[in-house]
Amino acid sequence: MSTAKVVLEPAFQGAGHKPGTEIWRIEDFKPVALPKSDYGKFYCGDSYIVLQTTCKGGAFIFDIHFWIGKDSSQDEAGTAAIKTVELDSMLGGRAVQHREPQCYESDKFLSYFKPCIIPMEGGFASGFKKPEVDKFETRLYICKGKRAIRVKEVPFSRSSLNHDDVFILDTENKIYQFNGANSNIQERAKALEVIQHLKEEYHDGVCAVAIVDDGKLQAESDSGEFWVLFGGFAPIGKKAISDDDVVLETTSPKLFSISNGQLKLEDAVLTKSILENTKCFLLDCGAELFVWVGRVTQVEDRKAASAAVEKYIIKENRPKTTRITQVIQGYENHTFKSKFESWPVSNTSGSASTEEGRGKVTALLKQKGVDVKGISKTSVPVNDEVPPLLDGGGKLEVWCIDGSAKTALPKEELGKFYSGDCYVVLYTYHSAEKKEEFYLAYWIGKNSVQEDQEAAFQIANTTFNSLKGRPVQGRIYQGKEPPQFVAIFQPMVILKGGTSSGYKKFVEEKGLKDETYCSDGTALIQISGTAVHNNKTLQVDAVATSLSSTDCFVLQAKNSMFIWNGNASSFEQQQWAAKVAEFLKTGVAVKHCKEGTESSIFWSSIGGKQSYTNRNAAPDVVIREPHLYTFSLRNGKLEVTEIFNFSQDDLLTEDMMILDTHCEVFVWMGQCVETKEKQKAFDIGQKYVQHAVAFEGISPDVPLYKVNEGNEPCFFRTYFSWDSARSVIHGNSFEKKLSVLFGMRSEGGNKGSGDGGPTQRASALAALSSALNPSSQGKQMRSPQAQMTASILNELQQWLPCPLPLIHRQNLAAHRHNLIQVKGLKEPLLLQHCPMF
Repeated sequence: MSTAKVVLEPAFQGAGHKPGTEIWRIEDFKPVALPKSDYGKFYCGDSYIVLQTTCKGGAFIFDIHFWIGKDSSQDEAGTAAIKTVELDSMLGGRAVQHREPQCYESDKFLSYFKPCIIPMEGGFASGFKKPEVDKFETRLYICKGKRAIRVKEVPFSRSSLNHDDVFILDTENKIYQFNGANSNIQERAKALEVIQHLKEEYHDGVCAVAIVDDGKLQAESDSGEFWVLFGGFAPIGKKAISDDDVVLETTSPKLFSISNGQLKLEDAVLTKSILENTKCFLLDCGAELFVWVGRVTQVEDRKAASAAVEKYIIKENRPKTTRITQVIQGYENHTFKSKFESWPVSNTSGSASTEEGRGKVTALLKQKGVDVKGISKTSVPVNDEVPPLLDGGGKLEVWCIDGSAKTALPKEELGKFYSGDCYVVLYTYHSAEKKEEFYLAYWIGKNSVQEDQEAAFQIANTTFNSLKGRPVQGRIYQGKEPPQFVAIFQPMVILKGGTSSGYKKFVEEKGLKDETYCSDGTALIQISGTAVHNNKTLQVDAVATSLSSTDCFVLQAKNSMFIWNGNASSFEQQQWAAKVAEFLKTGVAVKHCKEGTESSIFWSSIGGKQSYTNRNAAPDVVIREPHLYTFSLRNGKLEVTEIFNFSQDDLLTEDMMILDTHCEVFVWMGQCVETKEKQKAFDIGQKYVQHAVAFEGISPDVPLYKVNEGNEPCFFRTYFSWDSARSVIHGNSFEKKLSVLFGMRSEGGNKGSGDGGPTQRASALAALSSALNPSSQGKQMRSPQAQMTASILNELQQWLPCPLPLIHRQNLAAHRHNLIQVKGLKEPLLLQHCPMF
């Protein structure tokens, strides 16, 4: 181990001691903290260090990004890299480090500055270029990205426009969005967020907004005004390929070990065991490079590894803008881990390294007199909050599955589940918005047969389709029931055995004893929950060793009924035990006994007195932040991409997405997803669960749900700042966002943000005339051609049933026929002056 002393940069004092974002700019080769008012403002001539601190499970997790402006000097960029290493060392040497070239930033970096960053010209060395207060400069931007959007200023010229991208023209009084004919719908939607940002940042929230569609020159003011700003309408050229358009492909990962600055290809299946804690490794994934650093490597080895990676980029002719991420052993991110065949989760090593990191940080900061409150060892907070539950008073229906048949349970049996059976549950209720909602799930007993499990899935799907996809549909395994499922049963009791013919046949063929619960037999029921949403009521073996001092038990001994209260059980458990006893045998007298006061009849009913535990069972839930993913299938293998700092805006209606809360997994389906794709939801969800079991350590039996856009249940919405109005707006992503942000429609209505009426109609005609004849602008006398155009447009306005700006493109043929055949307008004249027809 290296004994090099960590020198604490004064500007970094106190860094990382609380969650949030901290930013430093390199000035005269030293980091200088930026005021929070300047967060998100980056200059092309500078380099910056950005520290993102998050708290997970009582420990701090660090991401350090060094951002390199396109005009930043090599010395400044080098200083940023060196200071990043120093900051990491100060934080215990466990941060994930990211190299962020301008215009090629990672999605994670951009997620800190939603909706976007717009780097400004100039920098510290040049004294910055401050715009004149009274002079507004018109700017043209190109926008790329479906979720993390990258905005770049381009020359204000028609030649900058193309048919494939989305552009924003920011003028003093109006902001225009130009949608290239071949541009992506989702990029159009994200560009609207940039417009909103510009409007608030540079126009004090007061500015008109207009949408201009490529190839749709119509008699409306916005389109005409837009082209006037470019000197008049004229065809735009094809897109010229630039460095910005070169997208590096993700390739099959190649792993190199690094020794004495030399790279050696590891020709083996990628497993976690290859990575040695005394070495550094390079993982080449094509589009991104990862440097893995063993926990006990020396500083000299790490420096040599960095130099070797730089040489590798040059040798492989990779662009200088290649992103490099450095991860430390024990703190690997999901993207890195997912490149391996598997990544076994080690609970002990994880906690040990966490404590080691905490100790280093605490010691370093204490030496410098920094307040270490909140960074020292803390226990995981206990979450006593009640999770979102379904509204009560609804209609509950349960069917027991027996092969292809289903049998509705009578009301008095609702809540009894046999571990050898499968069930379909439908709960119909009204939400706070008075909307009828459905919770549909199929429950799989741990001893149920495959035939019943498959039949339960098919019957649940049939029910889902019959209700036109409105329910949230879940797959629930015994022992992993979510709070919403448990809470609709008062109580829910899981009993031994089963009633289906498939289960009975299985028991008989295997020569097993049929332990199916019988109302007049002996049964011991354990009650370990404390509330309606977490009451775990389970039949256990009727022996004394099943008892626990922390729980309550109901003992059914033929016609007798006992409630046994452990000395460490809660009052709520004792109340619930009485409810369970009444549920199982209504009206039967119950004998209560406290631990230590049992009668001989009690002990004889469970085979005699024996020792049992007096300790609490370890919790089986790990607190973890929820994660939202997009996904793709490559050669049958599921590949996921995380959406960082996600919000409701990231749920795009053309996509299917995965929300992993660690306690449940949702497959969310947008309204515009094709039906045949939606039918694959559970298959995709299961592929993700298998993936997450291997890399994130979730349970293979985690509850799995599918949910359609517009029918999200409360326990899904709770992970977002939810606006119900957004999910019921129809249309594609662009149309939805246009309606939400600006109350506008993308087609068939006024696309500007002003009022309609005669004034607007007149300005529309004038603007189109100017667009068709830019050379006539500013002249007192219009040319005969311009006069004829205006005359024809005015005549058209008399003849057509609606104003020109409101004509749908699909109706043009009908209007054209009407004008030529009925009104007698000559076709060449119409096409010459009104090419829209």
